[in-house]
Amino acid sequence: MREFRQGLKVRARLIMAFAVLAALAGSARSSYAAELVTLTNGFAMRCDHHAPVEGRVRLYLSAAEDNYIDFAPAEIVSYEVVPDAPAAAAPATAAPNPPAKLTPADIREMLTRAGSEHNIDVDLLASVVKAESDGNSRAVSRAGAQGLMQLMPATAADLGVQDSFEPDQNVRGGSAYFDALLVRYRDNLALALAAYNAGPAAVEKYHGIPPYAETHAYIARVIHEFNRRVLAREALAKRAAQPH
Repeated sequence: MREFRQGLKVRARLIMAFAVLAALAGSARSSYAAELVTLTNGFAMRCDHHAPVEGRVRLYLSAAEDNYIDFAPAEIVSYEVVPDAPAAAAPATAAPNPPAKLTPADIREMLTRAGSEHNIDVDLLASVVKAESDGNSRAVSRAGAQGLMQLMPATAADLGVQDSFEPDQNVRGGSAYFDALLVRYRDNLALALAAYNAGPAAVEKYHGIPPYAETHAYIARVIHEFNRRVLAREALAKRAAQPH
């Protein structure tokens, strides 16, 4: 069964995404986190810091406290301070051309079309775009990846993308590539994201997620953003269903 596809129950996706993230954090050799939190289910998670919030324990994934996961106190076994990791890689810069005028609605419309074509949750695609370019259609990475979904020129050519800075072409190409990776790794989201970030060759070389700090951090960012978006979607649906 294809995971992270449209039509599946949101809760199942969230549980799997949290499990993937916890396992990833536990296996990482280095991370941006300052604490290692051991859970009763056997997983370990890395976070920046933690604090009690309304009877639960909130694990903050960054010092800015805008990304976090809440747990019941009984779900946590212990905390351990770990060394900070080396600085993260520099983010993608902008192409010299003036940035395209894209609104969030424009990007959402493109992602919705691509998600429908490839049967991928639009919020998952949006989370990839957020991590790759933060919605900047003129973004260029230091490695030369381009556009909203940061396609390398050779990959773009293989996908039939003639202009990676044309947003719709980039999204269609990036979504097709991500879909192919999900198929290749049998809907293992962590492996598909690792291959998208570091390349399938690196995944094959290490027989799993490569031991690159940048790749581990990338997978964590995408999964956390995906979970945040789905939870917000659930909350909005519940409010809409309530009688006025």
